Amino acid sequence: MSTASRDTTADPAVPGDEHTARPGRGRRPTLPPAVRPYLPALVLFGVTKIVGLSVFAYLLDHAGDYRHKEPRFGGGAHWWDVLSTWDGWWYLQVAGHGYDPKPLQPLPPGGVFTVQQNSVAFFPLYPGLIRGVSEVTGLSLAGAGILVSVVASFVAAAGIYAVISTLAGARAGTIAAGLWAVAPGAGVEWAVYSESLFVALAAWTCHCVMRRRWVAAGLLAFAAGLNRPTSAALIGAVGLAALVTLVRRDSRREQGISGPVYAMIAAPLGLLTYVVWVGLSMGNLTAYFTLQREGWAHYFDWGAYTLDVLRNVAVGRNGYLFAFSTPDLLAVQVVIALPFLIALMLRKRPPLVLVAYTLASIVTVLGTQQMFGNTGRYLLPAFPLLLAPAAAMSRLKWPSLTVFFTTAAVASGWYAHYVIFELGIP
Repeated sequence: MSTASRDTTADPAVPGDEHTARPGRGRRPTLPPAVRPYLPALVLFGVTKIVGLSVFAYLLDHAGDYRHKEPRFGGGAHWWDVLSTWDGWWYLQVAGHGYDPKPLQPLPPGGVFTVQQNSVAFFPLYPGLIRGVSEVTGLSLAGAGILVSVVASFVAAAGIYAVISTLAGARAGTIAAGLWAVAPGAGVEWAVYSESLFVALAAWTCHCVMRRRWVAAGLLAFAAGLNRPTSAALIGAVGLAALVTLVRRDSRREQGISGPVYAMIAAPLGLLTYVVWVGLSMGNLTAYFTLQREGWAHYFDWGAYTLDVLRNVAVGRNGYLFAFSTPDLLAVQVVIALPFLIALMLRKRPPLVLVAYTLASIVTVLGTQQMFGNTGRYLLPAFPLLLAPAAAMSRLKWPSLTVFFTTAAVASGWYAHYVIFELGIP
């Protein structure tokens, strides 16, 4: 009798079952078990981003300045057009027309820089995805670019959750995803910029290394190398972690040496392939670096420019390249916070791949001459810095966290969105 009862309950096709007797009534849709742990982090991230973006839209409409600017330089008919300006304009040019890698041509006397700017400075993975999504969905290139960034940002938030929760628990992982949504410079996460895609690749690469999934780590790092030149920090971290694994012979006890060796070989191929292609196409193997230096005034100077900006801002001067008072002041505060965030992260003793990746990313940002006001944006990929704050905040109760994230989300509409797009150049 008990067996029959169990069978009748378990089998939805048994006549007389009240749940199947009603036509049209089916099982409630449920998330796959593997997805459920990520849901709180993704909800927190999404809600926080929507609040910040809404504040950004309000401030843009209130100011109204963007309506009078050229579409390439921060202008448009609608507030959301601002999200596809500056670097976004270049990505859309690549997505719509491809590359035009002509030999480097010096500008005439009086030009802004000594070499004419060229779209090959922008790596191909992100604009390639924009073109593909536009073809499949019928969206405009700008709409497809924003869609790619939004989807990639959720993948990145999930990756940040996966890494941080492994080290400090699920609650800390959820908080870390929320913190990344309100970080300085986070306004580009839902814009036509490649940061979200890169962080998605970087976070899951680090997670794969932590789990000793070397083939996946190598492939993800390869893809990251086709997305941004700063992938060199990630590639180096993967290579170092793989090398240490080989030296310690950990791989011999797990899966042999093939996995780490594969990761070391595959990781740099994407970056190297694109840089070499640019060089061959433009008639000089160092053309990419020449273009960055002479066309955009971006090059590694061992921190000389950063020190110059810090000195000038400290005494209230703006006699330096790319001076934007409000963004630069916020960037100074970010730089001041870095030593504390690094020390707190190291106290948590994270895996080598996270330490190497974070430190290399910071050295790259602070050691390069580029728009100092965008320091917060350039540091968005350094998500392991969120480990210690997220772990500390995980001890708070949700009412306190709700107050914090509500306040931070509203404020981020200004400091993380409006400041970089309207008071500076993202």
